[in-house]
Amino acid sequence: MTDEFAIIDGLITVAEAICISRKREIKALIVDKRDENDEYGLVLTNDIAKKVLSQNKAPERVNVYEVMTKPALSVSPQMNVKYCARLFERFGISRAPVIENGKVLGMVSYNCIVMQGMLFDE
Repeated sequence: MTDEFAIIDGLITVAEAICISRKREIKALIVDKRDENDEYGLVLTNDIAKKVLSQNKAPERVNVYEVMTKPALSVSPQMNVKYCARLFERFGISRAPVIENGKVLGMVSYNCIVMQGMLFDE
């Protein structure tokens, strides 16, 4: 898991989201809940490429909520890495927020699973 993540409002524009991603050097942004009964969303650079760039839409005129995935599949910090990898494969995702008791703790990706989770003795 990495603690490099950003939580954004779904009402910001895609252009603003891109600026945050560049500044923080991250590929995924977590979209905050609107209220306590809502769920987190997720917007990846892939989503922006597919739903904005390839559709010839202006990033300044598209809001994040229009291109995000919601609800975001999340994992608990106690999940075994092999089950996390299976979850990613089964649902065709490459990263997910790590959430415990409704609070985002970080982000996990295939890269994290392989580089940080597979070999504990190194």
